Amino acid sequence: MNKTDYDLARSIYEIVGPGSNIKQVYHCMTRLRLHVRQDSFTADELRQLPGVLGVNKAGDEWQIILGPGKATKVTLAFKTLRDIPAQPCEVPAKADISALCQQASTGNGKALHEAIRKKNATPVKLALKKISHIFVPIIPAFIACGLITGLFNLGIKLYPEGAALPWIQLLGIAGNAAFWGLNIFVGINGAREFGGSPMLGGVMAVIISHPGLSQIDLFGVPLVPGRGGIIAVLLVVLFASQLEKRLHNIIPEMLDLFLTPFLTVVVTTVAALFICQPAGGYISEAIGFAATQSIGAGGAVTGFILGGTFLPMVMLGIHQGLTPIHAELLSRYGVTILLPVLAMAGGGQVGSSLAVYCKTKNAALRKTIASALPVGIIGIGEPLIYGVTLPLGRPFIGACIGGACGGAVQASYMVGSAALGISGLPLAASTDNIPIYLLGLAVSYAAGFAATWIIGFDDPEETTQEV
Repeated sequence: MNKTDYDLARSIYEIVGPGSNIKQVYHCMTRLRLHVRQDSFTADELRQLPGVLGVNKAGDEWQIILGPGKATKVTLAFKTLRDIPAQPCEVPAKADISALCQQASTGNGKALHEAIRKKNATPVKLALKKISHIFVPIIPAFIACGLITGLFNLGIKLYPEGAALPWIQLLGIAGNAAFWGLNIFVGINGAREFGGSPMLGGVMAVIISHPGLSQIDLFGVPLVPGRGGIIAVLLVVLFASQLEKRLHNIIPEMLDLFLTPFLTVVVTTVAALFICQPAGGYISEAIGFAATQSIGAGGAVTGFILGGTFLPMVMLGIHQGLTPIHAELLSRYGVTILLPVLAMAGGGQVGSSLAVYCKTKNAALRKTIASALPVGIIGIGEPLIYGVTLPLGRPFIGACIGGACGGAVQASYMVGSAALGISGLPLAASTDNIPIYLLGLAVSYAAGFAATWIIGFDDPEETTQEV
């Protein structure tokens, strides 16, 4: 971690702190995500910090956009600052306790804030948040292995004889590693998020994926290893975690260490094989069928709709909720046909911003675009969203149109990707049809540029500050 990352973390902490005000802090690939007790600050205060690419608030969650790599380092420094013990403060001896109670009872202050927080904590938002926490830590593995797999497949196509070479075979194993152990990773992270023991979650994931299940018939029904994929793992781990927590409450303390994990594994195994796996199998098959059929049958129309609506999802920070669907498609088919379609939204953003750059006379805006375009090309769209297209309004619509056109190309040819967590130009290496992917990306650039050029925008005054 360099000094710049630490200084940025400190600057953010000074705005949103003190530590007692911060309930939860974590990060995704590009964002520092915070839950605070009181919003005693504004988004503009955070946006003005050097290094902050944008700020978004989704429900009760603050999302501070920093970019890949930097988000991880700043979050680590931020957690360190938060965990430093605060200096003790003095409570006035003559504090009017009755007045404070009256204030709370009338709905002011902390009580009101807590009520608002609970109102915003809808089941859907909480579920998406938990899913994000489970899958975001796995994304770097998806990126590494997906790129290796893509390059491996490309090399084999160009040089088929290389498939027999030991070093090439080793690369094939490395590229498949994340997907071979995916159920275990999800089991461990899922149990941690659901409040259970992470290793018990991993054990349950192994049990329902174990190849030995194929040798067993129960009541005349052959067991299928890995049936239900990621969905079954999530259901099993959720059941195991809830059961474990209940057992902790009813089993005597002296027996808890031995009896709770034993009963958790035994009972969950039965539930997994007869309830969770079949249910997960139906859901998994439905997801696979819906994705492949909607794109296969709808073709360009489906791609147009998906590519055109993805930018608003990124803007709201809810795009992480799609990660389990991508992971399930990867688990079932080895590629996800949704990611190349959705990645075109970033291409539309690049084209739209380039049109703004060519038409605007605002020097500060041109400087912002020039600095954000390179990261936009490599698939990081937040700087262009919050710094260019969204503030200007109509260019954001132009970017959506560009993404829709590029998505139509990808869906027409059902281009698949073996990686997650990347977008833009770098994603090409992990796709199963690089020329078509690049064609779709070029179409999204061109359509985003043309749409924005035609619908135009209100050029901001020269006094407009750089975002």
